[in-house]
Amino acid sequence: MQSRSLLVAVDIGGTFTDITLQDAVTGQAWTAKTPSTPRDPSEAFLTGVTMALAAAGRAATETGRVLHGTTVATNLILEGRTAPTALLTNAGFRHVLEIGRADLPRRDNLWAWVKPQRPVPPALVFEAAGRIAADGSELTPLDEQAVRDAARAAIAGGAQAIAVCFLHAFTNPAHERRALEILAVEAPGLALSASVDVFPVVREYERSMATVLNAAVMPAVSTYIARLEARLAEAGIAAPLLLMKSNGGVAGAASIRRAPAQTALSGPAAGVVGARAVCAAAGVENLITVDIGGTSADICLIAKGELGLTQTGRVGPWPLALPMVDMVTIGAGGGSLARVGADGALTVGPQSAGADPGPACYRRGGTEPTVTDAHMVLGHLPPALLGGRMTLDPALAEAAVARVAAPLGLTPEQAARGILAIADNNMVGAIRVVSVERGHDPRDFTLVPFGGAGPLHGCALADLLGITRVLVPPAPGVLCAQGLLAADLKAEFTRSVAEPLAGANRARLDAVFAALEAEAAAWFTQEEVSPPDQRLRRVALMRYEEQGHELAVPWDVADLGSAFAAAHRGLYGFDLPEVAIEIVTLRVEATGLLPAPAPALPQGGEAAQAELGRQRILLPGGAVEAVVLDRAKLAAGARFAGPAIVTQLDATTLVAPGWTARMHASGALLLERASD
Repeated sequence: MQSRSLLVAVDIGGTFTDITLQDAVTGQAWTAKTPSTPRDPSEAFLTGVTMALAAAGRAATETGRVLHGTTVATNLILEGRTAPTALLTNAGFRHVLEIGRADLPRRDNLWAWVKPQRPVPPALVFEAAGRIAADGSELTPLDEQAVRDAARAAIAGGAQAIAVCFLHAFTNPAHERRALEILAVEAPGLALSASVDVFPVVREYERSMATVLNAAVMPAVSTYIARLEARLAEAGIAAPLLLMKSNGGVAGAASIRRAPAQTALSGPAAGVVGARAVCAAAGVENLITVDIGGTSADICLIAKGELGLTQTGRVGPWPLALPMVDMVTIGAGGGSLARVGADGALTVGPQSAGADPGPACYRRGGTEPTVTDAHMVLGHLPPALLGGRMTLDPALAEAAVARVAAPLGLTPEQAARGILAIADNNMVGAIRVVSVERGHDPRDFTLVPFGGAGPLHGCALADLLGITRVLVPPAPGVLCAQGLLAADLKAEFTRSVAEPLAGANRARLDAVFAALEAEAAAWFTQEEVSPPDQRLRRVALMRYEEQGHELAVPWDVADLGSAFAAAHRGLYGFDLPEVAIEIVTLRVEATGLLPAPAPALPQGGEAAQAELGRQRILLPGGAVEAVVLDRAKLAAGARFAGPAIVTQLDATTLVAPGWTARMHASGALLLERASD
């Protein structure tokens, strides 16, 4: 209805909170950007929503849907601020977390690496006799008294949450279900989480870790969601709250309270979904996204418009095998700090100035040089950001950069150029991980930089990679918020089956799929998805016999074996026709389609009409004059050449010399490398 046509999307980042308000009927959109409030993220959430409503001149009661990308769970895990958590496991398996896996993190040294402290100390790991066999039969009854004793010991040990992970619960959850019933009575008020509700698949360590992390963030995430709902109610917004999950879909607040670990890559996933939607409107289906915010850069490759999912993701030092958008994250953002180490080498990141105090040029007390300060020194930024609300100080930026320039014997300009070169090459390395290392030539893709700092680096990254086309979304600085508007409701339901492909019992496998689809149907009902908007997809996770990891293959292909071999060749460059193939896990992907808002088309005129003036920028060959353009005044078809600086409320785009720009009818800004 017109009276409830407003969609509100909020993405909270390390430095800024981004808000997009869109009228689903007309497509008209308004954006807002406000500094994040780390001590209480809900404060910036409501501040930004209020700003967007005021800019639109609309009432809070007109809101029909509120979507949110959150890093609350991620930050809790990364910063070690999770609730004290206990683990209940089978007798004889209390060291499952301590043993973990034999492999070391990729970038660590065999002789210097120290195993990180586990999220559950040994004193809070408890055992209960009872055993379910691999086929789901009960070998030994559950020792219910041991469960009661564990509950009391967990409370005495200061636990605020209890995770339950028993062997083979994915084939028969009876013991975990009964343990939860007992714990609910014996430990009222504690957050409870069972592996069958979080990650019902093989691999005991990964399943235990996912369940533990889920339980550990439950109290804080539940409190945060409750606070958000209360603030929305106080503001007169009665619309449902949907939160972005790591898999690129959204779910209701009730679902997230039960499985908050599903939001571990919430914000970055929203950006990828938004980038795919923007590129689809521009006719681009092969893209590499680079989301550069204040603290990190998130890189993802999308081939043929398909959003890839992985179950080998990590959050900090911990594996989190829940389905999530396949991306690589590094500590490189606009707030990344530049420092000279004891060895005299200049480094950039992963430490960040964050939202407080932020880069020195923000005039909030920051004194250490950041990537943003380097851009300021070289003239890449306009005098003010956020539509004029944040005035930048070039003198403070130069003073900060001078702190690393002096010990290196460089001028501030040279040091600034070095800072950007290091940051760019760090990101190029991550881009090669998702492209070259997986059999893709980055030159065959369009680079899509976004985030507050992304469009400043687009041309430089493309030049380093040999990419000749860059697409800057209409609102790159708030794309993670806009991606929420393009997301559908989404959930995965999985069960491990461990069956050889040759001679597989199709009746048994179909029965497993039917059970998973029944779970999906219950989820559709909970999320209030009507039958015409329900979509189901069957997927098999397969591997060669004794292989370490699986590949996802659509179940509806004519030949599963051939499809798996093709997927293996695409990723690894070879297949093994003489080795048997196993079906390890079955997955049903459930999607609830949400109404897509009408597109907002660019308004304005030719480049000359959008010109705001000229600005001096420093290039390796000397200073040049760059034209400064207001993106809001560029119409579809408008063209111009670099060097140019394109300003807008949420981001700044640097069009380097040798690049030309064209405004696409979809609102995207297409940059192309001029032919030599």
